[in-house]
Amino acid sequence: AANGINAIETDLAELIIQLAGESSSHILVPAIHKNRAEIRELFLSKLEVDSLTDAPNELANAARAHLRRKFLSTPVAISGVNFAVAETGTVCVVESEGNGRMCVTLPRVLISVMGVEKVIPSWQDLEVFLQLLPRSSTGERMNPYTSLWTGVSQGDGPQEFHLVLLDNGRTQVLTDTVGRQSLNCIRFSACLNICPVYERVGGHAYNSVYPGPIGAILTPQLVGIENASSLPYASSLCGACYEVCPVKINIPEVLIYLRGRAVRYKQRSRSLRTRLNPESVAMRLMARTFASRKLYEQAQRLAQLGQLPFQHGDVIDALPGPMGRWTAMRDLRPVPRQSFRDWWRSRQAAHDASEEVRS
Repeated sequence: AANGINAIETDLAELIIQLAGESSSHILVPAIHKNRAEIRELFLSKLEVDSLTDAPNELANAARAHLRRKFLSTPVAISGVNFAVAETGTVCVVESEGNGRMCVTLPRVLISVMGVEKVIPSWQDLEVFLQLLPRSSTGERMNPYTSLWTGVSQGDGPQEFHLVLLDNGRTQVLTDTVGRQSLNCIRFSACLNICPVYERVGGHAYNSVYPGPIGAILTPQLVGIENASSLPYASSLCGACYEVCPVKINIPEVLIYLRGRAVRYKQRSRSLRTRLNPESVAMRLMARTFASRKLYEQAQRLAQLGQLPFQHGDVIDALPGPMGRWTAMRDLRPVPRQSFRDWWRSRQAAHDASEEVRS
């Protein structure tokens, strides 16, 4: 806008988000957090309409009339790219509203921005993905609009075409033997639809272009784990995302891997605040305890004694301090009076004693 350029979103949901001055909350349905009453108020205040109800067809027609005027008067369009076929240099855009088709055919100049991971070898590969994508994202047998073009055609469509290959950290991700599988994603959004965490917190909680499970593994790799260290923890590791992913990205594996990277990054930090963080201190103590058999057994005995004031019957239902938040919602099983090692020692002692009696 500062340079006199007025960018207009043409996808209906993205237009709603743009008019509201918000960010999208879903890869496939960016305005899923908006209801039709909110959209009506938004259109009345932002679009050139005199009266409007919240009926879906009226809202769609209002957006259609607004966008049609823009399509017919805008000389330059910018599109994304779903796939690019290396075999022929063909670019492909799939969508369900027709706005993509308008963008790639009406303006005089077309600029397409494509992540470098979108390149596929051949038309046979494209055939597979064009079947996978609609089935896994919207449940359709085929996509309503599939636009393909190879350069420009004299007198037909845009007469000037520019393809921008976007790296933005992708080649760095490609060098990571574990994290590189994240680049296989073609934005089906199946993982978002099945994720219990995304269902509860919504897309805005991820503070990223890519919300949900795929955002939790892709964003930290693109922007750096130091800038998104909390995202790999936005998961219960239930594995549902891996089960529904059509391209079989092992999201739980990458999440655990990135959690390790986040921990190592914090460990390398020399700031006093990081070193004295309660979680970091607790983890260091636990690591030291678990690394020593003697310390581990001493910790067990201390836990057996320390739990007595909080134990009621067979459960611990109230803990002091920050741990009280945990027991406020669930009970803990107490530390057994006899550990496995103690039981094994007593069993072995009894066995040895019986052997001596026999001899």
